[in-house]
Amino acid sequence: MVRTQIQLSEDQVVALKKIAAAQHKSMAAVIRQAVDRFAKLGESAGTKQPRTRALQAAGRFKSGMKDLAENHDDYLVEAFSE
Repeated sequence: MVRTQIQLSEDQVVALKKIAAAQHKSMAAVIRQAVDRFAKLGESAGTKQPRTRALQAAGRFKSGMKDLAENHDDYLVEAFSE
């Protein structure tokens, strides 16, 4: 492994500590895991543009809600406030 040094905001450190504690891992392990995921996403994103991927995903899933198109903002607020 290569040792590196980064600077994080206080909020980032707090969030990392919570994640690390919940996963019973060190902050360094959580950071390495995040970098691995970010790198993997970057590789797959390079093959297709995000807009193209989003357009391909549109309409592929069924929510069962008949008013989703009209009230999607309300549903998002509800989902993220849980």
